[in-house]
Amino acid sequence: MADWLVEEGIGEDRAIRLDGATITDAILEWHDDLKAGQVEDAKLVSRRAGASRGVARFANHELVLVDRLPASASEGAMLRLEVTRAAMFEDRRSKMAQARPTDRSPRPAPSLAERMREAGHDVRIVRRFPDCDWDELLGEALDQRVDYPGGTLHFSPTPAMTLIDVDGDETPERAALAAVPAIAASIRRFALGGSIGIDFPTIPDKAGRRAVDEALANALGSWPHERTAMNGFGFVQLVAKAERPSLLHVLAFRKDRAQIHQLLRRAEMLEGAGAIELRLHSHMVDFQLEPALVEELRRRTGRDVLVVGDDVELAGPSAQLVPR
Repeated sequence: MADWLVEEGIGEDRAIRLDGATITDAILEWHDDLKAGQVEDAKLVSRRAGASRGVARFANHELVLVDRLPASASEGAMLRLEVTRAAMFEDRRSKMAQARPTDRSPRPAPSLAERMREAGHDVRIVRRFPDCDWDELLGEALDQRVDYPGGTLHFSPTPAMTLIDVDGDETPERAALAAVPAIAASIRRFALGGSIGIDFPTIPDKAGRRAVDEALANALGSWPHERTAMNGFGFVQLVAKAERPSLLHVLAFRKDRAQIHQLLRRAEMLEGAGAIELRLHSHMVDFQLEPALVEELRRRTGRDVLVVGDDVELAGPSAQLVPR
């Protein structure tokens, strides 16, 4: 399997694995979120009497769900905690990051590249990815739709699970079988985890359902997960470990911030003479574009950076070089 390539960008780290110019696996992580492996003292802000769980607040004001609380821990106490899972953002609500008490020394979360190396992956840090379908991948995640020969996958992230609806124009069994490679590829490309439900066309006979189960097992063979057999209504459930939000969740529920990070990525890669002009909606300038991110762009590029807020409807944030 090819090495992982990592871009350590402004506000986020991006990792991909390539097969030629096609991304087979992708990870997107933001710098200011709590991440697995971070150890820090946090304040326990709520706990029900006798419960082993509670809620704590870290220094960045992010709330976390704490498991395995000692009996002596009371509200207001400072606890040494290790983050075990990042927050998961969803429509109208989010699932808090998770943590548990630890005796380890405080440390920031390892970088994405460091954690991947610790997990045994070969990692190469690059300034920019080679030519590949990164932008197309983000477009699929933003649209929540993946087209493939013979059909379309529609993705719906919900509080309970990520749903994948298979829409094909063949007979039910053929449509389901044609969708399997696209499903397996999308799960890896979007870095999906947690509970995933797949709504295949209803296949009336057991032999047909068994054929789809076998195809799905082969396609997902190297991806650690548990899976149910297809039921009589064409539904299959997958369950896998989730340490971070998927690309699908990031782009669906934190769209403005994701667009800003992409804008900064494009701005950092601009070539030629002049200052950098960032043009985006005024509300994004006021509430999303942090001065520290702009300063990091200045530091990395050695260019002046002009930020222009525009109240007219734009196709999207833009970055360009302008005369000094």
